[in-house]
Amino acid sequence: MTAVQKPPVPRPLPPPAPPRPVRATPLRPPNGSGGQAEAAGLPLDTAKLLAARLHAVKVRPYLADALFALHVVEERSVPTMAVDAHWRCYVSPAFVARMPVEELAGVWVHEVSHLLRDHHGRSERYAQQHEAFGPGERLRRNIAADFEINDDIYGDGLPRPTGAVLPGLLRLAPGLLMEEYLRTASMAGLAADLAWLDCGGGADGQERPWELGPEGAHGLTRQQRDAVRFRVAEGIKGRPGEAPEGWRRWADQAFHPAQPWRQLLGAAVRSAAGAPGGGENHSYRRPSRRSASVPGVVLPSLRRTPPRVCVVIDTSGSVSDAELGSALLEVAAISRAVGGRRDLVSVVSCDAAAGVAVPLCRAENIELVGGGGTDLRSGFARALRSGPRPDVIVALTDGQTPWPSAPPPCRTVVGLFPRPLRARDEENPDYVPETPPSWARVVQIG
Repeated sequence: MTAVQKPPVPRPLPPPAPPRPVRATPLRPPNGSGGQAEAAGLPLDTAKLLAARLHAVKVRPYLADALFALHVVEERSVPTMAVDAHWRCYVSPAFVARMPVEELAGVWVHEVSHLLRDHHGRSERYAQQHEAFGPGERLRRNIAADFEINDDIYGDGLPRPTGAVLPGLLRLAPGLLMEEYLRTASMAGLAADLAWLDCGGGADGQERPWELGPEGAHGLTRQQRDAVRFRVAEGIKGRPGEAPEGWRRWADQAFHPAQPWRQLLGAAVRSAAGAPGGGENHSYRRPSRRSASVPGVVLPSLRRTPPRVCVVIDTSGSVSDAELGSALLEVAAISRAVGGRRDLVSVVSCDAAAGVAVPLCRAENIELVGGGGTDLRSGFARALRSGPRPDVIVALTDGQTPWPSAPPPCRTVVGLFPRPLRARDEENPDYVPETPPSWARVVQIG
């Protein structure tokens, strides 16, 4: 009799695993992280990289000056693309090979936005104020800077690159500044997913080993960087309605930071007037306390007399009537800052030539003449020729002027009127006003 084999009893299948949550924006390097074997020996596709930059210029023409100011450096240590504070752009060849041209254009705009918005300097100041150093804090600053940029620079022909982080990841409101994101969110939950994120020292203020530094080739000086920002802000303000709100806000504030300028100007004048060695003289009206040590001899005491101040007012055609009226108000404030001695304050009107140094009686009665070009060198020379020579020169100007090549033999304070971001010389679009010399104390007025 043949035994009948029973069929095997099927084992129950394990319950299916719960589905993993999917992020709305993938937190990973765009198109994968790549491998060392892939990156080794892969040449940089310069034609593709520059084509992406041209696409970025086409869809964001107001950023053209900044995009073309970046100098490309091939660097295989960089995960994607990164910038340093001196306007060099470090590029991974493997990253360029994987990215579509349109998304690569978005990365160009992203990186140059770090530099235009001075995330390098702002991050350094934040780290110093809050003692926030180390790799974790560096990553936090990079993420917060990306939040400030990414919420409004994409769209309208510029697709958002894969992996771009947005404030919505932490349920934060868009349109805030980097510092506000750093104060309102810890970002600890994103650290593991975004460990690859590295936009360079130009984004978070911490220099990298692969950066060329301030002495390296093809870096921009501080004056050149300011000139680029000036032209970009000019382009944004010259095309109202084209740039997003974040860029328009940046252009409005880029060269006119809010500050208590009246207090700063008064403090600068008082500091210059009260400097050691200025206005000191000996007087017998009050004998020196050292006379007691010398019987029968009266020693004079050292007294500080109020300093003489000469105010040089720019009356060229580029200075408005409202600014001239503001200058007269500052003359009255300066007379109060030196003890109310109006006889010690004189005023020089200066455009291309300087007028007579007029003693101050009443500020509202001073006649300001001019209206031509600007050359404050003649104003400084006229102030120094007046007798007696002033202890302090205060220049109130819009800054669109040549400056003396050598510092005057007295303290100097420069009050700068606000200026719309446009070139003064219409025939030369690259014109940028010279900055005041380093030997002058500068206060932004307005």
